[in-house]
Amino acid sequence: MEEKELLRLLLPAGLLDYFKITSAKFNDGNYYIYLEEQNIHPEHLQGAKLTSKGFYDEVSIQDFPLRGKACFLKIKRRKWLNEDTGKNVSRDWNLVANGTRMTEEFALFLKRNDWIQPL
Repeated sequence: MEEKELLRLLLPAGLLDYFKITSAKFNDGNYYIYLEEQNIHPEHLQGAKLTSKGFYDEVSIQDFPLRGKACFLKIKRRKWLNEDTGKNVSRDWNLVANGTRMTEEFALFLKRNDWIQPL
């Protein structure tokens, strides 16, 4: 089994479809996993001219414990400039949950932490 497949067992379903792990640390008795959203254009904006404009501020979300230790996901979501409208946009997690690439559980996980934002 490859490393990425093993990580899929530990992380919320669908997370590695859109995010890459940039680092992981064990500090002060806690695990910290750092993730950045990949530069994959949102499905609901296919055909729009999008330019990556970096990331929103990093958010820390507590996930299920690993080996009895607290585990925090340090997540940076990507934002794009829609060249047609001049507005910043991001992935619509409600639409992703309705599709097949991410579970509703993960979308609710993000929503609980105020991640789903209207465009």
